[in-house]
Amino acid sequence: MSQLSTAQDPQNTIWWSNGIFFVSVHLAALVGVYYHPWYSVHRASLFLCFLLWQSACFGITIGYHRMYSHRAFRASLPVRVVLAFLGASAFQGSIKWWCLRHRLHHRFTDDPVHDPYCATRGLLWSHMGWIFFKPKYERMGLIDRDDLDNDPVVWIQHEYYVPFAIATGLLFPVALGMIWGDPLGSFIYASLVTRIMIWHCTFLINSLAHWDGIQPYSDENTSRTNLILALLTCGEGNHNFHAFPHDFRSGPDMSDWDPTKWIILALHKFGLVTGLRTARDADVMDAIVYMHSKGQHLPPPKYDVYSSDDQESIRSLYENWDEAKLHEYVQAKKGRCVIVVKGYIVDVTGYLGEHPGGAAILRKYSVKPQAKTEAGEPDETWKKATWAFEGGLNKHTRAAKRHMRELVVARLHSN
Repeated sequence: MSQLSTAQDPQNTIWWSNGIFFVSVHLAALVGVYYHPWYSVHRASLFLCFLLWQSACFGITIGYHRMYSHRAFRASLPVRVVLAFLGASAFQGSIKWWCLRHRLHHRFTDDPVHDPYCATRGLLWSHMGWIFFKPKYERMGLIDRDDLDNDPVVWIQHEYYVPFAIATGLLFPVALGMIWGDPLGSFIYASLVTRIMIWHCTFLINSLAHWDGIQPYSDENTSRTNLILALLTCGEGNHNFHAFPHDFRSGPDMSDWDPTKWIILALHKFGLVTGLRTARDADVMDAIVYMHSKGQHLPPPKYDVYSSDDQESIRSLYENWDEAKLHEYVQAKKGRCVIVVKGYIVDVTGYLGEHPGGAAILRKYSVKPQAKTEAGEPDETWKKATWAFEGGLNKHTRAAKRHMRELVVARLHSN
């Protein structure tokens, strides 16, 4: 079956405007390069092509991806404004549009229905096939967006994205080219060719980075680490480390090729970004040891409270509480956030600021102190937390489950 077949796909409406624009830019660039080969244009135009390719790439990797999509750090207003313009020049949609779909991708990685650019649907589909079809994001309502809606830089860029993109991606290179007398060469190479380069380098992370490379941290999805892709994408090719999506790095070691990480660290040194988030060393080491043991065909360590075969010994570690004791615990301290997953009572209050999906989603499925529904009945939304944790809202990793175990305070006694 063709990789672009949509016979069984709910997302089967052709997105004519998107597809025509995408193809037209490629055709225009091809014609331009044919009639004006690289050796016939001003060298400054070629240098501008490389410079704008890299700057647009950083707009995506630093801004759209690590800061906005994964909230890996916070940035000052000037930095956010610059990143918004650089990101717009990449012609990949607004910050809000891009981030919501990327968060959906992380919630449902490799899911052929809910992952916007699912790698398991084929290399061509994940690379660019999804661009040609209007999507139906049935679970987009589950994605946290409050931080995006409350950032003025995000909503202004979203509102005026098209003029921003045209100005930064198409007109600005031509204006610069006029300085050295080569506006046409700058348009062909720094406007058209650069757009194609940034598009396909980004798309390689959706496609080839899920098909070829090593998996030193996790094999729970198809993501892989590939040095060549890291060189092409400002460090994003170290994709398997994305098992820790909230980390501002794309690799824990300074030697990992990750210019994006180095720039963020430089901005942090000058106080322009704050709140750098990293994966815990224990979680990273556990992931490495686990993957190594699988490679050596050794039994994996039983860290996961929800999958260990020795459930009886695990149960003995915690007290048994009834619902009255549970509500008493919640009400004892204002603002406490407690969820119940598979019969385990988990206090996630201290984890609210670290949760990759945002604090709001944890609050939504938490035990409410004396809360009532509109019908006057006790609010028992918290009983759905197991569904949410086990795939209803996200595919949680071993690291997430391991961290969850550390936050368990008791077991809920069932009558």
